[in-house]
Amino acid sequence: MKAPKLLPWIAKRAGVHEAVALKLWRRATGEAAMIVGNHDSSDFFRLSIERFISLVETEAGRCPLTGSNVTWMWRHQARIASLSLTAAESTYRLWRNNWENFVSNQKKAA
Repeated sequence: MKAPKLLPWIAKRAGVHEAVALKLWRRATGEAAMIVGNHDSSDFFRLSIERFISLVETEAGRCPLTGSNVTWMWRHQARIASLSLTAAESTYRLWRNNWENFVSNQKKAA
């Protein structure tokens, strides 16, 4: 898997050299591959990114609970991405329930 385009930004933000960040990325993808198995799934990518960010923070010597780190931003982005899917699913359910009610009322009238 190719390194993500945000790898240099995360490395700079954490104060880690890009070569070290690339090694940490490869380590994170290796660990994610052992856990998930499927290299093409969204779970694999999510786990790779989460593990990479935690490795970078460890390498930078930061505790995840203190200071400015990248973890909060990644989690926030994941929540925002899931909101659109939740909204689409809710819209579909509303449409389906309305359609079923409409069809059942048509059958009663007939």
